[in-house]
Amino acid sequence: MFRVLQLEQMDLEVNQLQSSIRNKYQMRLKSYETEMRRLEKDLEKAKVTYRDNADSRDKLFSSDERDEISADQRTRLLDNSERLERSNRKLQAGYRLAIESEQIGAEVLDNLHSQRETIQRTRLRIRETDEDLGKSSRILTAMMRRILQNRAILYAVVGVMFIVVVITFYLSSSS
Repeated sequence: MFRVLQLEQMDLEVNQLQSSIRNKYQMRLKSYETEMRRLEKDLEKAKVTYRDNADSRDKLFSSDERDEISADQRTRLLDNSERLERSNRKLQAGYRLAIESEQIGAEVLDNLHSQRETIQRTRLRIRETDEDLGKSSRILTAMMRRILQNRAILYAVVGVMFIVVVITFYLSSSS
């Protein structure tokens, strides 16, 4: 019961976190809750098995025929105990692997989150650069137009001056 209250407290605290990190901790909390339910079920099964084994043991050893337990029965009991121990070790190894996988998954999610932020910043910089290039292109186009206008005006002024010089020579030579 105490552990359930701790999980509920953790849930309340996770709900108060910022949304950017809330999902990460909600996933962990769900994993913990699932693991807690699984462990509680395993505990109940173990209690039932223990009670059944205790009843069987009591029945087996309650009679005066304790000394008559065959070697075969002892061997089977030892084999079952060994199998139970191996199964327990495998379960513990599986649990450790699940925890390790969860940690790796959380690290991958953190990495993906930081990479997403990097990509978003890069996109923003590219947009800003594109806007700057657009402004530069418009400025260069305006400068080219002015250069062409200035050349046209220069050629017009040179042409007018040439005509004035020609007319001046013509008038001075005819008088």
